[in-house]
Amino acid sequence: MSSPYELSDDMPVYVISIAASLSGMHPQTLRGYERVGLVTPRRTAGGGRRYSMRDILALREIQRLSQEEGINLSGIKRILDLERELEQTRLVAAELHAEVAQLRAELESTRAVAARLAELRRSRRAPDPAAALVPVRAARVALWHAAPPSGDQQDKSE
Repeated sequence: MSSPYELSDDMPVYVISIAASLSGMHPQTLRGYERVGLVTPRRTAGGGRRYSMRDILALREIQRLSQEEGINLSGIKRILDLERELEQTRLVAAELHAEVAQLRAELESTRAVAARLAELRRSRRAPDPAAALVPVRAARVALWHAAPPSGDQQDKSE
């Protein structure tokens, strides 16, 4: 059971000065990254920025891509957007796989029931209900009804 005091990676708890320190950047850099959409900290009721651990990890990755890989900010934004899109696709794919598995199980269950019913019918040698229908003629319209239980098939006219 989780405590109400446990921190999750998505909980916005760090003010901008702490987030900047943890990510190895200047607070003004974080503000600039927010302006171009690289990171979106949550806001308090008073408008103060609050960063989560996930935000700080993203800031570290932005810094790595910029400094070590030499990628410009628009390229980094595109990379981050594609990573988010890929994660969404993975989540949707996982949901679809689970749904397909459930549908397959239901199909197998339905097939098993159908096979048991067919076996029951064969074992009881029940006649095909369609074969037991006999025509009834009335006013040029052919009507069908089940044959009498004794097997007598009579043509009834009205």
